[in-house]
Amino acid sequence: MVAFDEMRPDGSTVRGPYSNYEKWLNAQDAARLVEKAGDAEQVFRKTGITFAVYGEAEAAERLIPFDIVPRIISGQEWRRLTQGIEQRVMALNAFLDDIYHRQEILRAGRIPKELIAENEAFQPEMIGVRPPAGVYTHIIGVDIVRTAENDFFVLEDNARTPSGVSYMLENRETMMQLFPELFQAIKVKPVENYPQLLRQSLARVQPEGCRKASPRVAVLTPGIYNSAYFEHAFLADQMGVELVEGSDLRVVDGRVAMRTTEGYKEIDVLYRRVDDGFLDPLTFRPDSALGVAGIMDVYRAGNITIANAPGTGIADDKAIYSYMPEIVEFYTGRKPILGNIPTWRCSEPDSLKYVLEHLHELVVKEVHGSGGYGMLVGPAATKKDREAFAKKLKAKPNNYIAQPTLSLSTCPIFTKSGLSPRHVDLRPFVLVSDKVQIVPGGLTRVALKKGSLVVNSSQGGGTKDTWVLDD
Repeated sequence: MVAFDEMRPDGSTVRGPYSNYEKWLNAQDAARLVEKAGDAEQVFRKTGITFAVYGEAEAAERLIPFDIVPRIISGQEWRRLTQGIEQRVMALNAFLDDIYHRQEILRAGRIPKELIAENEAFQPEMIGVRPPAGVYTHIIGVDIVRTAENDFFVLEDNARTPSGVSYMLENRETMMQLFPELFQAIKVKPVENYPQLLRQSLARVQPEGCRKASPRVAVLTPGIYNSAYFEHAFLADQMGVELVEGSDLRVVDGRVAMRTTEGYKEIDVLYRRVDDGFLDPLTFRPDSALGVAGIMDVYRAGNITIANAPGTGIADDKAIYSYMPEIVEFYTGRKPILGNIPTWRCSEPDSLKYVLEHLHELVVKEVHGSGGYGMLVGPAATKKDREAFAKKLKAKPNNYIAQPTLSLSTCPIFTKSGLSPRHVDLRPFVLVSDKVQIVPGGLTRVALKKGSLVVNSSQGGGTKDTWVLDD
């Protein structure tokens, strides 16, 4: 299966979106580009753009690899993508509201009741609770893959605490620093206003009882040992808001307040990067030291906005993903603009049988997995790996889904011997308040290993700057 190359589909002719970039590239000295690639690494090292790798003490902090060749998307392609993303995001929000209230989609038989009732991402504590402004998913990262000129598919919906936006912003800043002349020659839509858009979007979903011209926003982090701590600190700094840990917060007179040098100050909107289970030891895990005791009572009383809302994990569960075409149609009345990847639910005996017989050609994922962990890429796995994974599947089939191995599109990366194609995906970032805003671009993740389909940074992938042309 030959992958669609986004720059040169037939190996020679350059596609329209890349034409101006190629003219610039042809005029460059190869030695200068090698030097610039080295400069990019130094910029990232100096800025401290790292991520943590759990379970690897000798490499606890890693530099995320950055490639200096941008991924370029035409304005027309982007308009189609944004229509599909907006439709999907609206459907996800409607689904969450329904699941925690009337459950009409279950009564209509479009989704099996047990898929919700027996799902660990479903939070019964949210039943009957409607978040401020009715928004559940304030920040969403929608993972999109491309397989042909006009074929885009959603690989995953990240509706809990999507990460990676700091890399999108730093990638652009680095490219503008290294190649300012490129941005004068090619009109690229900006992404650097994302922190301001995020701050404004969060302010617009302040609680009913707040009604301040400038509500107080804070970012809740699990702390410095979290893999995405750099991003938590980065976003708080860029938005001009406080970065807090659970120990900095307490409930005072029915409001959540943070400790300051002038005493405790009320928080109106909390952008949390802490998982549901750790949010409130009085409601969820009693052993949690990362959250705030009593915050769920404040939330249920409508005195704080938590972004994203507790219980949103049910929307990015991979078993629920397989029903997204039905979900989109149920809540919007239209077929999805962006398709799903065919998915086998291993909880179903016939699907499990098929998956076990075709492990060598499928990708199998944990329904609650992320970061490329807990998955099997059949074609790249050894017979021994597949046999071991088959035992896991048989022992806990409800925990897995399977998908065909897609021929992801490729974009060129810069190597010392020239440009070389590598597989990519794209995570656009969506902000939801009283409107939906999609930043023009997103995080392009690239599998730096030749032939690899795994783009996750935790599995050796890198990133690229993503250009949406202003055409």
